[in-house]
Amino acid sequence: MSALHLSVFLLLAGCFQVAVAQKSASQALFKSSLFTPVNSFTSGVEGPAVDKSGNVYAVNFNHQGTIGQVTPEGIAKVFIELPGGSIGNGIRFDSRGNMLIADYTNHNVLKVEMATKMVSVFAHEPRMHQPNDIAIDNKDRIYASDPDFKAGNGRIWRIDTNGKVTLLDSLQGPANGIEISADEKTLYVNAIPKVWAYDLLPTGDVMNKHLLIEFPDFGMDGMRCDVKGNLYIARFGKGTVVKVSPDGKISQEITLTGKRPTNVAFGGKDGCTVYVTLQDQGNIESFLTDSPGREWKMVVK
Repeated sequence: MSALHLSVFLLLAGCFQVAVAQKSASQALFKSSLFTPVNSFTSGVEGPAVDKSGNVYAVNFNHQGTIGQVTPEGIAKVFIELPGGSIGNGIRFDSRGNMLIADYTNHNVLKVEMATKMVSVFAHEPRMHQPNDIAIDNKDRIYASDPDFKAGNGRIWRIDTNGKVTLLDSLQGPANGIEISADEKTLYVNAIPKVWAYDLLPTGDVMNKHLLIEFPDFGMDGMRCDVKGNLYIARFGKGTVVKVSPDGKISQEITLTGKRPTNVAFGGKDGCTVYVTLQDQGNIESFLTDSPGREWKMVVK
């Protein structure tokens, strides 16, 4: 068994042990429950991400233009106020632990140095309608979805480590959730009602766009991959998170308390807790899954 396979095996074993323990403590596998109180965030709650200490971050805590921090125990507070009328959407962490935020009002990707809470503009692109959700690869390159909801179309951009912005593709349908596969060979983006998959090249370019899955009803928003390559997609309006295999098959659908999930992120002790932001509830829910998240593994290593 290779070192990589052993690492994944140990992660999965850890998730199973946590699942068993938490199930005995009344939290069953794939059973969602409240993580923060209803209306602790605004209806603009979005973009959850988890740091290596297990703290959960999401945009628009208490009021617009903030980043909220929630401890693993569920205690929430304002982490930072964004400057200059900025309002965040997607959040990710890079390999150095910096927080990256899609600032849709000012067409920016912001960078936050966590120790000092200093906020700077990492990239600015006036051609963007609104950077919405972001994904990050193991070379710290950022991929941003850019929907134009009024026109009903969207685009995908790459932001390199020097801040250079490159247009990768244009879509019929507002581009929304975006994610990279566990093996870094596929870029996923959804544009209602379809989830598209691209071959992701080592250069950060994309090719061979093809359909992963199409949903006949309701909407979609943010999505994340686990280490097995399964995609967890927030089904906006349906009140579920759907688990989709790399070959486009639905293997699980988790029912939430709220009906308008906006995004998901992996965290918890072993990366097997999925945190879900809910627009209609103004809060975060969580459920336990059987595989750790790709982004969690990148953050804690």
